[in-house]
Amino acid sequence: MVVLVTGANGQLGQAIQFVAGKYSTIDFVFCNSSELDITNLVQCKAVFDQYKPNFCVNTAAYTAVDKAESEPEKAFAINTNGAENLALTCKEFDTILLHISTDFVFDAYFLNGKAFYDRELRLPLKSGLGLRETDVPFPTGIYGLTKLQGEQVIQGTWEKHFIIRTSWVYSQFGNNFIKTMLRLASEKDSLSVVNDQIGTPTNAVDLSEALIKIILSFNVGHSKLFGIYNFSNEGKCTWYDFAKEIFRINNIQINLKPIETKEYPTPAKRPKYSVLDKTKIKTIFGIKINDWRDSLSVCLQQLKKYNEI
Repeated sequence: MVVLVTGANGQLGQAIQFVAGKYSTIDFVFCNSSELDITNLVQCKAVFDQYKPNFCVNTAAYTAVDKAESEPEKAFAINTNGAENLALTCKEFDTILLHISTDFVFDAYFLNGKAFYDRELRLPLKSGLGLRETDVPFPTGIYGLTKLQGEQVIQGTWEKHFIIRTSWVYSQFGNNFIKTMLRLASEKDSLSVVNDQIGTPTNAVDLSEALIKIILSFNVGHSKLFGIYNFSNEGKCTWYDFAKEIFRINNIQINLKPIETKEYPTPAKRPKYSVLDKTKIKTIFGIKINDWRDSLSVCLQQLKKYNEI
């Protein structure tokens, strides 16, 4: 079985490489952006013709959320055009496409035309409610819009696809929230972190294992299972809670202050509530999902192992 992975130098691409050695029945082909530029349809077809992949895992994306507001053409080229190129190529080579999407496709103030999130209380209207795959997306920024458009062009181009929406991705690889927090803690005595955005951190290694589980579980009889799935770790927290747990696990003493989103303005609006309901992926593929605190602890142990903290 040949599995081609795009965006090999990205955070998720590196995480898949980290676990790939455990799966001897899969021949992984990892391509970085210079080896496979998904905005180039001719190059996509040439690479697929060379490797004839059974599956393609698209981790390539424009993920600079704030920068996307001033670079919409670049975000569109990668997140929408690139997704369409891969879908067209997968269709030509009868390759099953696994595409990574995001919680940013939702506003989460309003869902299905109804107020989902209380603007004054900053709390979900229904306790424990998670965003489902069937909920109507409503992005408010360029990044979320281009990712949603990427989902739509895949759905309209090639039926053999799995679109996996995830949130707050981090790992021992690349640049991410935990590394930023650890760096800032080494430079400052006091730190302010947003405490009114609720979501779930996702360890990219756990996401990688879930993607491989989908691939290994698939057979021809599963053709009706194509579509959108949610995956993140279990539980929910704010960015402040996330930072607090990072510092607790590492025994870091710092004056951590909770602030509201309005005190930390950014070019792109963030979803206020983006906890994802994982019932579908757990039920259909039997995937067991770790609590975000447990996966964070494992990730921090990996960073210590490689002397990064």
